[in-house]
Amino acid sequence: MKKQFRIKKNKEFQAVFNKGRTFANRQLVIYYRENPDQSYFRVGLSVGKKIGNAVTRNRIKRYLREAFQALSPGISGGYDIVIIARKPTKDLGAEEIKRSLHHLLAKQGLFRKK
Repeated sequence: MKKQFRIKKNKEFQAVFNKGRTFANRQLVIYYRENPDQSYFRVGLSVGKKIGNAVTRNRIKRYLREAFQALSPGISGGYDIVIIARKPTKDLGAEEIKRSLHHLLAKQGLFRKK
């Protein structure tokens, strides 16, 4: 995932948390905020220390980036999206994480209309 598509700064994360909407399932929490100034979506990932050691957290982040890469052609532009992983995520594989993320994005209507 290219750097321009990532949310890195704390200020940007806080803007999504404070002014955005939220939705969750058992594995993931999604915060999103419409940003009409940009034509593409940006993603921020957060995996807390309670989930596991650094190897586990990095694996989950890698799976989430991989899932976004696969789903990106269908995601609407103009959104800032922050994904927070919950504890059950540490036992999931890449495909299950992708399915969970797809479920959340579809439920909130963040996919392009056909």
